[in-house]
Amino acid sequence: MHSRRKFLTQAGALAAGTMGAPALPAGAKRIDSSVQETVGLCGQWWFRTDPLNVGEEERWYGSDDSISAWRKVRVPHTWQIDPAFVEYRGVAWYRRTFDTSSEWQNSAVRIEFEAVFHTATIWINGELAGEHARKGYTAFVLDITHLLRWGSSNTIAVRVDSAFNSNMLPRGRSSDWAHDGGIYRPVQLLITARAFVERVDVEAVPDLASGDGNLTITAYLRNTGSKPWMGRASFRIIDGETGMTVVTGANNPSFTIQSGATQGKQFAATLPKAKLWHFDHPDLYRLIFSIAGAQGTHQLTVTFGVRKLEATGSGFYLNGEHARLMGVERMAGSNPEFGMAEPSHWITHDHDDLKNLNCVFTRVHWPQDKRVLDYCDRHGILVQSEIPAWGYDTFAGMGAEPDTDIVENGLEQLREMIARDRNHPSVVAWGLCNEVGGQNPPAYQFAKHMLEEAKRLDPNRLCSYASNSLIKTPERDAAGLMDFIETNEYFGTWYPGTLEGLAKHLDDLHAAFPGKPVVISEYGYCACTKDRPEGDEHRMEGLRSHDAVFRSKDFVAGAIFFCYNDYRSHVGYSGVGALKQNVHGVVDLWGALKASYDVLRRESSPVESLSAENHENAFRLQLKTRHDVPMYTLRGYKLRGIFYGEGDVPVERQEVELPEIVSGGEISVDLTFSQSGVPLRVTFDVLRPTGFSACSRNWKP
Repeated sequence: MHSRRKFLTQAGALAAGTMGAPALPAGAKRIDSSVQETVGLCGQWWFRTDPLNVGEEERWYGSDDSISAWRKVRVPHTWQIDPAFVEYRGVAWYRRTFDTSSEWQNSAVRIEFEAVFHTATIWINGELAGEHARKGYTAFVLDITHLLRWGSSNTIAVRVDSAFNSNMLPRGRSSDWAHDGGIYRPVQLLITARAFVERVDVEAVPDLASGDGNLTITAYLRNTGSKPWMGRASFRIIDGETGMTVVTGANNPSFTIQSGATQGKQFAATLPKAKLWHFDHPDLYRLIFSIAGAQGTHQLTVTFGVRKLEATGSGFYLNGEHARLMGVERMAGSNPEFGMAEPSHWITHDHDDLKNLNCVFTRVHWPQDKRVLDYCDRHGILVQSEIPAWGYDTFAGMGAEPDTDIVENGLEQLREMIARDRNHPSVVAWGLCNEVGGQNPPAYQFAKHMLEEAKRLDPNRLCSYASNSLIKTPERDAAGLMDFIETNEYFGTWYPGTLEGLAKHLDDLHAAFPGKPVVISEYGYCACTKDRPEGDEHRMEGLRSHDAVFRSKDFVAGAIFFCYNDYRSHVGYSGVGALKQNVHGVVDLWGALKASYDVLRRESSPVESLSAENHENAFRLQLKTRHDVPMYTLRGYKLRGIFYGEGDVPVERQEVELPEIVSGGEISVDLTFSQSGVPLRVTFDVLRPTGFSACSRNWKP
């Protein structure tokens, strides 16, 4: 049996008309479609490669095809971690069966793939259902209602093509990360009424003067039924912390959705005294949007936060407060046990590490698994999410304008990324490309096209691109089009230079773009060539010395270290097979910590220093916060001490709430233990409101 998770709507209220549903005509019968089901299709599938590309001609998608030549795998799955297929990039097939309930006959049944790399063609019961081509990191949904056999077994077949392709992004072999083929993110069936809420966008902007949140709610409603649907829409907003309803929107005018049509409906609402989302206070709200009519009901729940990140002058302002941000980038798909098919526990493992590293700001080279963004929403990490346009080779051989197919593919991926991820409060910027040679005419025009479309779709969110072509004539670079300037700087590593050269580079950027913040979008040390052998001491020294330069420039609004982990890549300079990698991180492929991990944690902490004096187990601690990078006010923090006695046994814990500490502030804190003996040691931690430690100090007598 397939596992099913039922999400109950307010069935009684909707059926009674209390949520704005129209009264039923005399003798009419309401269709009970108030239960939405999500049926998971992860787990066991059958898999085989198709190196000769004969599967479609031989009808491998047919329901009567023998599976003797197929092997069992578990989806999410990538074949790139299997020794037999680690270097295989091309066509492969997946198949499985699933049951349908006869109760679904009056419903709409859709299948959602959260990502397939990179081209997927889908058949249901031997009939073509659709294709999602050359877009390997975004989700897609197909309506398969008309292809199903009710109350019996059904077959799904998926043809996947992962071959390097010059008509998509990443273009050809230009990318430098794990190029993993397969159905590598979750798959599920969505069973709803024939008329349903397809998507809801929430624009939630704080009014910093009044404290209210101004909401614009745009719902996209679809009717797959054979007759027009008539009814009303309503919504309510729930405080994610208390579970209390804080806003309702009902008694809206009735409307009609024609058969086969999709209709957008927009609503405005005010959230009184909104809790503002912040990386230290990731307050969330849930919006439940419902439609109710004689032909059925449906509701969709989305999560959002109220926050505002502005690039004003040469600084970032989060909810009106000046902040200088710091973080580290993680390259997904790098654990050779999982590849890109990462399980939830590994996503949590890595991002717990990012929080422990004091990461409050990160970027990613391609649209991420929604579980990544959900984590960042709940625990507080600002994210720049990017379309996968990487490297100078993206525009090799092009004239003054980029090739049409590359532009269209970029626009399609941008639209799908924004449509799926725009409600995530953690996503504060759209990244439009990376290291593409922004002074090269086709690259410049491509960035301009992406920027125009991003601003059309999502005008209030910041946009940028990570440039490594700003050393000379920066004013000619596409970076100047963006809301803030991003520079990938590897002075003394990837390219020659000194710390003095780095300082001059930053000054040149500020002179070229005096009204825009500068973000170090990458810096670090890679053991990627023979003249740069691995040595973690290089990574640690680079961190300290480059950070010192950034801190000396008040127009540097953020810095993102590259990177958290050594990462798998088809380009990889080290290792073979599934271990082909670039050694670039503060942890290895399996997450084992290097010495540079602790250096990055200290460098990224908002706490500059923490010292302790013991007066007969009454400790006085001096805490000082940074006034440069990173820089932000500490609110809701705590100081925790753990007393270790004989045998290094923890015997007592004490905590004290800290007052608000502004950047560059210094306070004294007293923490007293009841123990009479001399401690073997005492560990002190400055704790964020999210529970993660921002700074640790180990005191010994």
